Amino acid sequence: MELLQLQYFCKVARLEHMTKAAQELHIAQPALSKTISRLEEHVGVPLFDRNGRQIKLNAYGKAFLKKVEGALSLLEEGQRELIDMAGMERGRVMLATTTHKCFSDMIGSFLSVHQGVQMRITQASPEEKVQQLQSGEIDFCITFPPLEQDGIDGVNILTEEIMLAVPLTHRLASRERIDLAEVAHEPFICIKEGNPFRAMTDAFCKEAGFEPNLVCEVDEHSAVGHFLHAGIGIAFLPETLGDKVSSMRLIRIEKPLCLRTYQLAWRHDRYLSAASRTFRDYVIRYFAEMQRQAEMRP
Repeated sequence: MELLQLQYFCKVARLEHMTKAAQELHIAQPALSKTISRLEEHVGVPLFDRNGRQIKLNAYGKAFLKKVEGALSLLEEGQRELIDMAGMERGRVMLATTTHKCFSDMIGSFLSVHQGVQMRITQASPEEKVQQLQSGEIDFCITFPPLEQDGIDGVNILTEEIMLAVPLTHRLASRERIDLAEVAHEPFICIKEGNPFRAMTDAFCKEAGFEPNLVCEVDEHSAVGHFLHAGIGIAFLPETLGDKVSSMRLIRIEKPLCLRTYQLAWRHDRYLSAASRTFRDYVIRYFAEMQRQAEMRP
């Protein structure tokens, strides 16, 4: 059994598609198929159910995948620990995050201070982030809502207020604060279903005693401003994105309390390199200082 066989097996097992796996591994599909077949011969059982060109991980494969992922993760951690001990590199950090401006600013600030650190940054859904943490593909993820799972440690780094955005010509544009129930019959511009932000804002509305009157769904916050400017409806926006859209008014929601909290999470039993530990400490300090400065503003 060869290390390369196990790495190839993990890729095929995650994608359950031989051609896509071969493309991502940058090898020919027949060569990958032959490698998987040799691995199955070695372990003595089929790891995939095959139906024509379709493959699906079977019960043997699922059991084997857990062990292989654990073994590969331990090997990688061992290598990183030895590299740290020998001082052979200045460090690498693997992070899954969101498109939130606060986090891109923080990452840029970190790299300007620690120029020798290499970072690999990806975007992923909350479910994908958990899988990547558990498999050892990433060192950290920044996510909301905070993860509460065995084997995952984390620290809350940013709590931001969710506000109500209305066009400048809206009847409520002169208001500083509002109870959410007051806009129960207003048309809403919302993030599409399946996004954690949408689930959160739907919960806010439910707590206020109504379901949002949906007139427009968008993929991301950057699209909200266009529809606000057109006067189509009102929308929820994080306070940290308020300066992105000029043609609107942000109103604080007094009731219910509308907040979201981001967490920096990592696997409890995963070895963190010196670069990773430095990054974690920097993130915590960065957002603590941001919070301190926010509290000092009038």
